[in-house]
Amino acid sequence: MWHPAERYPDPAIEILDPRFAKYRLMSAAVERLATGCRWAEGPVWFGDGRCLLWSDIPNNRVLRWDEETGAVSHFRKPSNFANGHTRDRQGRLLSCEHGTRRVTRTEYDGSITVILDRFEGKRLNSPNDIVVKSDDSIWFTDPPFGILGHYEGHAAEPELPTHVYRVDGQTGRATVVCSDVERPNGLCFSPDESLLYVVESGSTPRRIRVFDVGEDGGSLKNGRVFVEADPQGAPDGFRCDIDGNLWAGWGTGEGRDGVMVFASDATPIGRIALPERCANVCFGGAARNRLFMAASQSLYALYVNTQGVRGG
Repeated sequence: MWHPAERYPDPAIEILDPRFAKYRLMSAAVERLATGCRWAEGPVWFGDGRCLLWSDIPNNRVLRWDEETGAVSHFRKPSNFANGHTRDRQGRLLSCEHGTRRVTRTEYDGSITVILDRFEGKRLNSPNDIVVKSDDSIWFTDPPFGILGHYEGHAAEPELPTHVYRVDGQTGRATVVCSDVERPNGLCFSPDESLLYVVESGSTPRRIRVFDVGEDGGSLKNGRVFVEADPQGAPDGFRCDIDGNLWAGWGTGEGRDGVMVFASDATPIGRIALPERCANVCFGGAARNRLFMAASQSLYALYVNTQGVRGG
């Protein structure tokens, strides 16, 4: 049951390490902006429209929340069971679609361009989460979750292993940048783009891996474990702030759901408790200092004393 904070500071915002104290605003509380979803995912901020888009995967729709009015409306329905979203460096929407097993770009005129739906002649599994690097390259994960049944896509047999892909921003050529993460899920770059974080959903317990980005800017090396969750913990999607902290959607279970915040040395420094498992987050608002959290059936937000990395 959701109950907004009745006093400041909001007790839902926990300081686990003194380094997190400066990020908590005394008079900012967790707000629930919308509810009624079946599984909320993939938030992305549009500052030029003062709105947030996010996916409600089983309901096969992308929803829109307007900052000025608080109104919630359909942005796209059907959405091809869209999951993760981001914007490219030209401001266009990029989407991972379970139903069509592809990554698409929504052009300025509303038309749809397919970025990738096959690799070496075989269909992708179900693209999940997506980010864009400053060189315009598109990086996305391709686990099988959307083809495991008919709830978040269409049941099908996988044709490819679960990879992390990169699509070159100039040539459109797709390459596998990581093949040893079992069921890769959320991903994001560090502020200087020297590191790529990837959730490994197929490990038990789940863990967050981190890779060095190669000198060529388009390859990964030195993969290692950044954080290993406890047996009940489940990291999903995340974004970095400008100080290099990782704000990660988290669950599952009473007292564990919400957002975990990790410093760049992997120390858990903060926690935002939610009554629902949080799948993914993004930063938005006029100053990129508002954390939006897509959590199970609802969309939440919290003003914080930092900013999200551009392009995340």
